[in-house]
Amino acid sequence: MSTQREIKRLKGEKDIVIVAHNYQMGDIQDIADFVGDSFGLAQKVNELEVSNVVFCGVDFMAESAAILNPDKRVILPDLKAECPMAEMVDIGDLRSYKEKNPEAAVVSYVNTNAETKAESDICCTSSNAVKVVKSLDNEKVLFLPDKNLGNYIKRFVHDKQVEVWEGYCATHDNILPEEVRRSMEEHPEAEVVVHPECRPEVVDIADYVESTAGILERAKKTASDEMIIGTEKEMGYRLEKEVPDKEYYFPGNPTCQNMKKITPEKVLNSLKSLSPKVKVEEDIAERARRPLQKMVDLGRGK
Repeated sequence: MSTQREIKRLKGEKDIVIVAHNYQMGDIQDIADFVGDSFGLAQKVNELEVSNVVFCGVDFMAESAAILNPDKRVILPDLKAECPMAEMVDIGDLRSYKEKNPEAAVVSYVNTNAETKAESDICCTSSNAVKVVKSLDNEKVLFLPDKNLGNYIKRFVHDKQVEVWEGYCATHDNILPEEVRRSMEEHPEAEVVVHPECRPEVVDIADYVESTAGILERAKKTASDEMIIGTEKEMGYRLEKEVPDKEYYFPGNPTCQNMKKITPEKVLNSLKSLSPKVKVEEDIAERARRPLQKMVDLGRGK
């Protein structure tokens, strides 16, 4: 029996759901029950009435799902599927900043580990980052860890002092403006849509700036037959699957190697063994749950 057929058989026999991020390979997206961006998946796992969740993404995503759902077993098929940007926060430096700036609200991108979230006031994703910062009463805000997303927020928030950590997503930061311009010259009728983790110079020349969920919605709405996309290339698989009547171009062919550590074989092993389980120390999980839940509640309009 093929790996994919065995996965589908085991899913039917066990109380288990597979969720996958948009940057997962196509054969992972095909076996998932739900595919989405980090915010959408955080909401979905929170809503699922299921005992076991296999999370096909990177560590911080599965960790967030486990924190929000202590009654569920959250499984990450490869615990080495890590997010380098999440490791760019030094907890000692963050605590020192908080001591010196007690009036500041700390907003952490979901692309952070549990210990960072535990030191935060609220979390956000790329799709709701501006909304989250605007919702705060604090006049001073520290946004971490992505400087590009932080600088994007500052374009829309003018009534607060927004300070930005010096982290970045290498996958998006490596999308260069000259590559985007070259693609624009080759496809002059194409609409340009980029992720807010891209460099400011790339954001400046885009027609739209969207999360991965927003990119998909833009593809469904636009009258353009071509789109230049500034994000991880596997987003193209979902776009081609759900909106197949367009051509998609990814300048620089950006790739997140950590996302590619999740394979069908590893997913199958996880289904058989219900492991490896994502574990977060109880005291850290309790403190990290509050800012995560605030993010989810804000998304629901609470």
